[in-house]
Amino acid sequence: MTAQEIRKLYLDYFKTKKHAIIPRALLVPQNDSSTLFTSSGMQPLVPYLLGETHPLGNRLVDSQTCLRAQDIPDVGDNRHTTFFEMLGNWSLGDYFKKEQLGWFFEFLVDKIGLDPNKLYVTCFIGSEKYNIVKDTESAKIWQELFKTKNIVAKTVDIGSEEDGGYKGMQDGRIFYYDDSKNWWCRAGGIDAMPSGEPGGPDSEVFYEFEFIQHDSRFGKFCHPNCDCGRFMEIGNSVFMEYLKTKDNFVKLPNKNVDFGGGLERIAAASENVSDVFEISLLRPIIDKLEILSEKKYQSHQESMRVIADHLRAAVFLAADTVIPSNKTQGYVMRRLIRRAIRYAFDLGIEFGFFENVVPVIISLYINDFPELKLQDKLIVEVLTREERIFAQTLKKGLNELNKLGDKLITGQDIFKLYDTYGFPVELSVEEVFRLGYKLEQTWQTDFDKAMKLQRDRSRTAGKGVFKGGLGGNSEIHKKYHTATHLMYRALKDVLGEHVTQHGSNITEDRLRFDFSHPQKMTGEEIKKVEDIVNQQINNDLQVSFHEYSTKKAINELGAVGAFGDRYGEVVKVYSMQGKTATKPFSFEICGGPHVEHTAVLKEGNKKFKIIKEESSSAGIRRIKAVLI
Repeated sequence: MTAQEIRKLYLDYFKTKKHAIIPRALLVPQNDSSTLFTSSGMQPLVPYLLGETHPLGNRLVDSQTCLRAQDIPDVGDNRHTTFFEMLGNWSLGDYFKKEQLGWFFEFLVDKIGLDPNKLYVTCFIGSEKYNIVKDTESAKIWQELFKTKNIVAKTVDIGSEEDGGYKGMQDGRIFYYDDSKNWWCRAGGIDAMPSGEPGGPDSEVFYEFEFIQHDSRFGKFCHPNCDCGRFMEIGNSVFMEYLKTKDNFVKLPNKNVDFGGGLERIAAASENVSDVFEISLLRPIIDKLEILSEKKYQSHQESMRVIADHLRAAVFLAADTVIPSNKTQGYVMRRLIRRAIRYAFDLGIEFGFFENVVPVIISLYINDFPELKLQDKLIVEVLTREERIFAQTLKKGLNELNKLGDKLITGQDIFKLYDTYGFPVELSVEEVFRLGYKLEQTWQTDFDKAMKLQRDRSRTAGKGVFKGGLGGNSEIHKKYHTATHLMYRALKDVLGEHVTQHGSNITEDRLRFDFSHPQKMTGEEIKKVEDIVNQQINNDLQVSFHEYSTKKAINELGAVGAFGDRYGEVVKVYSMQGKTATKPFSFEICGGPHVEHTAVLKEGNKKFKIIKEESSSAGIRRIKAVLI
């Protein structure tokens, strides 16, 4: 069964279980400053997991594109990718463990056709520190499910991943692990959770590739969470019923189910191939690289895997209006593109291959994600332009190398060329010898140390984005969110109806808003926008919301949305209107949160002030504003 078929089957299956299919969220989170990218299926749904009502009900299902930049250094093996699709289903206070585990088991075994004898599961062993009990309930449900396939499912207490290497399988089918493996929240284990973060025990399903022999480098014995490659996680049911407080946990208003299953991994299990790059969403890219390079995948796996993964991520970033740059999401996109080009050199492919590979990637997704078809020319243009720019970057790298003269070239020199100028390591070494320079004998070791330090910093940064807890729910966030609505309408009034939102970011210190406009705003225009917003704050508009069908909200009522956002059948529309006004000042599709009336924004004698107006990209302006 192809990955495309599995995606459709999954959505259709949960639709029969009365789940509403919701569209994928953008890879760049909207109004969430806690992370650069959508890195899990649950991320766009956090407000609803915390208790807000979803307009489409309490049973939801989707296939969410995700990006985890912290995994860049790991790409090259048979299972790691930075970009992946997460099949997800959610219960917002509706069904719980019995239904969830039963449905997923049925989907894997009876719908996809996986051999139940190759499935192994894990459960949470409990936490005495936080008085959270062992999840024997899930284990008993699994035992009954395996029993329907005539499989006796023995339980085994493992503990940590390291413990698993000493204890091994012990003829088990169900394994209890600690919070490092079977507790899920966005920040990691229990102790890493910041106040305000939701989480809970989870139950993971692993598929066994019997033909892979255990590698003792990863422990004396194999077990489901071993990294030797024999077992691959294909799905994780999180029973999200806890909220972290300052010192402990409290129960959420609802018992929620948050399921995520990697589409690529499930497809690999379906085909019984341990290499996710052999599935239908990745193998055609590899095939094209084989043609362009005249080399075989089996002898150049790492290079082809990196190129296939990184370009797939870059295609979706471009579709979601990210532009390569030296800042935030654009920097990660640029890094992905340049790493792809670097590895293309290993294959003997020089510049100009993007225009051949990118259309192949688009063709794999256009039937299920039509936004790629609508923007295919733009995507190719963005990526090939960056490819051309990198040619100039290579020249800069060569110039820097020439400046080093005949000094002893160190690993730090090579790392600087790689990290600062994007100069491929292999080309640096080659050029050193060509110029007759001397290369320090320990250069590789020194380079590896510098690279490891960089990777550790990247991973720490990736984990650290959640230290402040969930962004966007404090009172100041609500104020800035409300101010953004007022400013959006004011920009349209001052500059024209062509103004369209192209992204926003709200922190406790300011709001940031990107919008379409061909030229820099004048000082007079900025002043007019400020005056309008402050006037509406003084008018004390009432803020309320109503749910409408998407068609009615946009086509009949004229609700404003953000460029690139995709909506389900029902949307929440926020209205900001004066008590005696005949129509709202602002009428915008949004998920919240907001204050209840605009006069709250001037508490403490504060006023709305635009502190910066600048270019974000071609045809896109960026405003930063504060309440001061």
